[in-house]
Amino acid sequence: MPHATASWLVDNTSLTFQQIAEFCGLHILEVQAIADDMAATKLTGRDPLRSGELTMDEIERGQADPNYRLKMLREPEKAVRTKGPRYTPVSKRQDKPDGVAWLIRNHPELSDGQIGKLIGTTRTTIQAIRERTHWNIANIQPKDPVTLGLTSQRELDAAVAKAAKAAGTDIIQNDSGFVRDREALLEELRAERDAAAREAEAAHAAEDADGVGAEGEAGPDLVDPFRS
Repeated sequence: MPHATASWLVDNTSLTFQQIAEFCGLHILEVQAIADDMAATKLTGRDPLRSGELTMDEIERGQADPNYRLKMLREPEKAVRTKGPRYTPVSKRQDKPDGVAWLIRNHPELSDGQIGKLIGTTRTTIQAIRERTHWNIANIQPKDPVTLGLTSQRELDAAVAKAAKAAGTDIIQNDSGFVRDREALLEELRAERDAAAREAEAAHAAEDADGVGAEGEAGPDLVDPFRS
C-alpha cells in the first residue's frame, strides 16, 4: 500500500517529496497530490514503523539530509493479483468515466485496451465516452485518473511510452504538473533576461547622462574667440 505509506510519511515526517516517492515507489507528483489533498478521498496513513519497514533512526537520517535515500529494512508483503479486471473500490467507481474522458482527451495515442487496463473498465464504456453516447455523458468531467486514485503515474507513463513507441512517434510529456513546471521555469528565465536587458539599458542611459552633464558643466568655462 504505497499511497497509504506515503500519506503517513507526509503527515508525520519532514522528509522531502522526492525521498518519500523513492521509498514508496511512486511518482513525485503522486506524493505532491497526497500532500495537497488533491486525491479524491483522504488516504488513511499506514505506519511503516509498525510494519517493520522503517525505523525512527532511519527517518531521522532522512530528515537531517534531504539527499539521503531511505533504506527499507523489510519488504512489505506483496498483494496477490488474480487474473481479471482491475479492482476498484466502490467509492471510486463513479470516477471511472471522468478518468476515461481525461485519457481520451490528453492521450489520444492510447488504445481502448490500454485505457481499460489503466482504469479497469470495459471497451464498451470507453467507446461510448469516445462517441459521446454514454448515458451520463452530460455529467462526465475529464479528471486526471492518477489524482482520482484509479491508476498510478508510473503505470500511466509506461502505457503512454508503449503507445508512443508502437505508433513510431516521440514520447510527448502531457503531464499537467510537468507542463506547468516547465512553463513556470521558462517564464522565470524570460523575466531574468528582460530584467538584465533593462539593467543594461539603464546603465547605458546613466553613462550617456553623465557624459552630457560633464559637457554641460565644461561649456560655460570655454571662451569663444569670435564673440564680440
